[in-house]
Amino acid sequence: MSNKEDNFENYLASIIVDCCYQIHVGLGPGLLESVYEEVLFTELTERGLQVARQKQLPVIWKDKTLDLGFRTDLIVENKVIIEIKSVLELHPVHKKQLMTYLKLSGLKLGLLVNFNSPLIKTGITRLVNGLE
Repeated sequence: MSNKEDNFENYLASIIVDCCYQIHVGLGPGLLESVYEEVLFTELTERGLQVARQKQLPVIWKDKTLDLGFRTDLIVENKVIIEIKSVLELHPVHKKQLMTYLKLSGLKLGLLVNFNSPLIKTGITRLVNGLE
């Protein structure tokens, strides 16, 4: 992957983080994940970005496609996966879930966003899968 593509993913991440900040300021913590997903989807699409919701991620095993129920919350511009949480604290399994999605999709950048954090900047975890 070239630095130009890496920069685009990082540019998208900055837009996503700004949207998350605006939503957190406006709505605060404590709502359901589905609410934050809907609002973030709306914010990102209003900024002109292509966003896929609840996209199925199959597992390919020995040339067979298996639908095992994996679904991403949001994928922005087919470059960045956003996994949304609204929990008291993130656990290692949440990071593993997002890393699995990155590996299955072949995408390089994921943002794990916990809207239930007192400050959104401490609620966003960036995970990379081969991004420079």
